[in-house]
Amino acid sequence: MLTLGEVHTNLLQHSTALAQEQSSEVLHLVEGETVLTSRRPSLYAVSPDVRTGVDCWLPSARRRQLRGVGAVVSRAIVTGGRIVQASSVIRVTGGQRRRPWSHYLANPGVLETVGKLDAVDLTAGFLRGDDADVLNLEAITGRVLDGVQTSDLLDRRPPLRAARTRLRWAAQVSPRPEREVSAVVTVDSPTLRTVELVLDPQDMPDAVVGLCEDLALHDWLLTTLSSLVEAAVARSASGQEHVERLRPVLEHLLHLWLPGARVSPRLRPIWDRLEQVPGFSRQWNASVTWIRDQIAVANLTLLRDLAGQPCGRAMTAHPPMNT
Repeated sequence: MLTLGEVHTNLLQHSTALAQEQSSEVLHLVEGETVLTSRRPSLYAVSPDVRTGVDCWLPSARRRQLRGVGAVVSRAIVTGGRIVQASSVIRVTGGQRRRPWSHYLANPGVLETVGKLDAVDLTAGFLRGDDADVLNLEAITGRVLDGVQTSDLLDRRPPLRAARTRLRWAAQVSPRPEREVSAVVTVDSPTLRTVELVLDPQDMPDAVVGLCEDLALHDWLLTTLSSLVEAAVARSASGQEHVERLRPVLEHLLHLWLPGARVSPRLRPIWDRLEQVPGFSRQWNASVTWIRDQIAVANLTLLRDLAGQPCGRAMTAHPPMNT
């Protein structure tokens, strides 16, 4: 069994964090369907499934022409009222002939090939290829995310600038049941990661999707934080300018770092290994400590400068309070 997916992650285009009720309203993408919500360990809301029918050529590392027909399942997620994701998934199975659309629509999330399936070739073509005329989960997922970001409920005044990241993943069931689950994560560009998973037959598709969404969320957090730190280091600016650029990270994103909190216990070993190499949380904690140190130094400098001012100027900076 081969499952393909893509997750896009970005900062919600709104000046404040959404309340849970507001998140539900923003994610009301399908009329008559319910938005699922959770408050532990952080605010979390998931839209109903959005289905997109596809009848197209499939990616191929060897440039084979293999047709696939089915319905991609997508959903949008808001975490902490701040971060929005769109996630698409399709499970690929081998078939021989084209069937009526009613057959495919009755089996959402499944894509059947019209011809012999070569899972290895398809996986390599999907993860490494960039052909625009084959199955394009990037476009499908991007439309879902854009649909949320253009909601009339959002004021489009986010507290900081952050790039959209993409995580493209492929999961296969190991032919050897005794083989340990594994994940190979590749940084393909500043905004694209690819993940190749080998799983046990007992691992449910929903659990795999949840793992990839959680990985994409924390990769976006780390990417955003690292970009801000790099820009601050490279920029010649005063301490207060550093503070103004870095403070929004602590105010709006710091509390959302909860790796593996929503991952199935069966798949937690994958997160545990990623915490060892490359060490997501170590890098996150080091960056957060650096930001806090910069803010602390800037604040101490400001207090020292104010203390050295003449009395009249100091009083102007800090007028007395009426009692």
